[in-house]
Amino acid sequence: MEWQVRAIRGATTVSENSYEAIREAVLELLAEIEARNQLEPTAIISATFSVTRDLDVVFPAAIARERPCWDSVPMLDVQQMHVERSLQRCIRLLLHVNLPVSHTQIYHTYLRGAKSLRPDWNLPQKRGEGRVSSRGEGILNF
Repeated sequence: MEWQVRAIRGATTVSENSYEAIREAVLELLAEIEARNQLEPTAIISATFSVTRDLDVVFPAAIARERPCWDSVPMLDVQQMHVERSLQRCIRLLLHVNLPVSHTQIYHTYLRGAKSLRPDWNLPQKRGEGRVSSRGEGILNF
């Protein structure tokens, strides 16, 4: 069987900067990404979480390690660049996964207030699909 590295994006928001709110949102996001993509954590190469500067009570990776088989996934937490009037209390996720070439559809998962970030990616993406700007550049909104 042939394999390839793929990237899966996701994001969510929380109502407040509390351990409980962040934990609930991170666990919901990970469960949804796993379910939508029929993803086994053993296929995950790495995970990068970014949070807006208004979230600082817990690392999302620490919460992710609570999920079965996530304790051996290399993870990184970073602070998202601050942009005026951007979405607040937002947690973003980038997963790199090793999937069979036959696994053609990727479901990027945007929950809660983060649905507004990428409404076009809340649908399945087939390999090679994506938007291209009029200058021929790929458009990525994180």
